[in-house]
Amino acid sequence: MALLQSGDRNATLADLVARTALADQRAFAELYRRTSSHLHAVALRILREPTAAEEVLQESFVSVWHHAGSYDAARSQPQTWLTSIVRNRCLDRLRRRDLDTVTLTRDDEEETEIDLPADGPTAVELLIAGAEARSVRACIETLEGGQRQAIALAFFQGLTHAELAQQLREPLGTVKSWVRRGLERLKQCLERAGLVR
Repeated sequence: MALLQSGDRNATLADLVARTALADQRAFAELYRRTSSHLHAVALRILREPTAAEEVLQESFVSVWHHAGSYDAARSQPQTWLTSIVRNRCLDRLRRRDLDTVTLTRDDEEETEIDLPADGPTAVELLIAGAEARSVRACIETLEGGQRQAIALAFFQGLTHAELAQQLREPLGTVKSWVRRGLERLKQCLERAGLVR
């Protein structure tokens, strides 16, 4: 009986991931509701900081939203895939934490000037980049589900038209049309937002 329940749960989660790949916000919310407490516990066990665990959980679900189309049910169960995303985000955070720990005083306590790198983006540049990212996301959200998924798979996984047709189980002509029309719509939207000339 437990095996059947586990199989039903996996099928439900796999369906929610598939619907999330099609930008179904209700499916995404339900996926979050069903899995977030377990995934938060995973993050908390690794990071041992509630705030950091919550941040990683949110980052992980943003990643799930953007990359749900890359989930392959033949390679892993949906819960395993979600857990690996959270685990990898936690490990990245721990690595960054180790890299970010810098001593700003010398052992002999002499006062010296510290040269901080000037090659990073400024606060204004980060603000502009954030605004541009929001504009791009808004343009992407205007695409129809098939267009959005086809373009995302082509961009993030480098799939050809033929591979997209196979992955999406759609005729090659349909997929080519989705990509062409989706890119045209994106270009027009980005031009209106002043991001493309």
